[in-house]
Amino acid sequence: MAEVNKEKLHIRLHVYDEEIEVTVNREDEEYYRAAAKLITDRYNAYAQAYKGRKGEHTISLMTLIDIALMYERVKHRNDTVPYNDVLQKLTSEIEEAMK
Repeated sequence: MAEVNKEKLHIRLHVYDEEIEVTVNREDEEYYRAAAKLITDRYNAYAQAYKGRKGEHTISLMTLIDIALMYERVKHRNDTVPYNDVLQKLTSEIEEAMK
């Protein structure tokens, strides 16, 4: 049980105008902190651009969409399935030719 506690870390994240307490895996701490900073930075950019014209809820959703779009672009760029399919086909052809 003591080993489990060593792997976990209780941290406070400042996200926009709130402090959020979370328990995270020790090796993920920097990712959580970077994520909180990204959310805060993107929210501040939208809040400044739409100050007085959009509500907090809409600005939050715009922030989420912006970050989700970043994620989807990276995910698509790192999609290895097409490459794996080609490699499997080539491997099969090579193995067939070697018989």
